[in-house]
Amino acid sequence: MNRNDLKRLVRIRLREAKALQKARCPWGAYYIAGFAVECGLKACIARQTRRYEFPDKQRAFDAFEHSPVKLVKVAGLEVALRNELQTNPAFGAYWSIITAWSVHKRYETTTTAREAQELLDAITDPKDGILKWLEKHW
Repeated sequence: MNRNDLKRLVRIRLREAKALQKARCPWGAYYIAGFAVECGLKACIARQTRRYEFPDKQRAFDAFEHSPVKLVKVAGLEVALRNELQTNPAFGAYWSIITAWSVHKRYETTTTAREAQELLDAITDPKDGILKWLEKHW
């Protein structure tokens, strides 16, 4: 798996999430949409990896996390995130929606259609969405 594979997975997972939302399966849409962000952040991490580099053990271990907040740190995007949060209130609102996502949502069946749509909107908003920000860094 390389950076291009991860970027491609972002698009695939978002298509799947939209299809699940349309099929009235918000719990699956919510989980898969969050997974798309995870793949995007991992593409950012892959961009930071140098050819022939022997990775730091802890950094390599942390790259397998599922938390958007932790993955931002591994990707070295903390300053970029802080700057975006300070200058873009819409992005900040979207980021708070993203940080509520958890890999454990895959076990829940109580996610509402509204929650799933809010997450999808937070990711895909063409001006202030999380995907737009990720694309600048991957």
